[in-house]
Amino acid sequence: MSIKVMSVFGTRPEAIKMLPLVHAITKDPRFQNLVCVTAQHREMLDQVLDTFQVKPHYDLDLMTPRQTLTDITGNVLRGMEGVFAEAKPDIVLVHGDTTTSFAAALAAFYQQIPVGHVEAGLRTYDRYSPFPEEMNRNLTSKLATLHFAPTQLNVENLARESITDHVYITGNTVIDALLSIVRPDYVFHESALDHLSYEGMRTVLMTAHRRENLGQPMRNIFEAVLKLVQRHPDVQVIYPMHKNPAVRQPAFEILGHHPRIHLIEPIGVSDMHNLFTKCYFIMTDSGGLQEEAPALGKPVLVLRTETERPEAVAAGTAKVVGIEREDILREAERLLEDPIEYKRMSQAQNPYGDGHASRRICDAIADFFNSPSRREHC
Repeated sequence: MSIKVMSVFGTRPEAIKMLPLVHAITKDPRFQNLVCVTAQHREMLDQVLDTFQVKPHYDLDLMTPRQTLTDITGNVLRGMEGVFAEAKPDIVLVHGDTTTSFAAALAAFYQQIPVGHVEAGLRTYDRYSPFPEEMNRNLTSKLATLHFAPTQLNVENLARESITDHVYITGNTVIDALLSIVRPDYVFHESALDHLSYEGMRTVLMTAHRRENLGQPMRNIFEAVLKLVQRHPDVQVIYPMHKNPAVRQPAFEILGHHPRIHLIEPIGVSDMHNLFTKCYFIMTDSGGLQEEAPALGKPVLVLRTETERPEAVAAGTAKVVGIEREDILREAERLLEDPIEYKRMSQAQNPYGDGHASRRICDAIADFFNSPSRREHC
């Protein structure tokens, strides 16, 4: 009898990393595939579902205006209770560090359904940074039965917390997604990207949206970017803006009047991954881009004071530059002006895998259900 696997996710970053795994589960005769989305983020989630041509079996459609973390947690808990009662999955897969992941894992625990945690073991050891993600992933680790860790360092983090059973090094599924999407003949869906000139320009891709960067840190980032473009006539910046008004208002105010700073709406995952190939380097406060961009040889400047992905920093593919204007500007100009530093970062080996993480996760799930001792760990 096939193993009934339910994948639960609610945001765009989760979807990007979970959908390659969903495809692998769908093709594997050992499994019956089920997908449930909470729609913690609605529009951006739907973009990714369309790209990967996946239609969820269950959609809680929970996103509401000005929703709080308490709203999301409570609504996911209530919604998943009904889904689990109807679908009766053998295992529930959640991803990373979102509130959807934590609440879905807790709901599964209440029903005594094993939880598999994809992208397990990331830590900053500061419970409030990133907030609420650091605590979400800690709590999800306590609830999970299977732990799919991208790197050896993630395994060591879990071991410090006495989590050693059913821990697997798999690589990161985001590399699976990236390598399946990037094509040399790609045509952008976003017309603004297709009409830009990339010849003779050094293009910087920026993303900035994290909750802890709202306010003065975000203004510092934008002011550094503006100064960077003013100082370097061959530099243009592309910034797909998050929907949050607290991000968009200062972006328009500070960056909206420069002809070489292109403020665009959020773009689909295929546009984003193929845009990497056009870029000189990337500035981001996102976690996923720290893993994705180095696979294509693109240096990453991390617009945060810490990262839960220190493997990238140790490997030399990413550098944490903080949230102070002068620090950001200095490190960005170093990549523009120092070819040795640029070569060092662009040619460093990406520590996050080879594009086969989804297959390893499928094998680990099958092995777990074939193990005579699995009942002890559910």
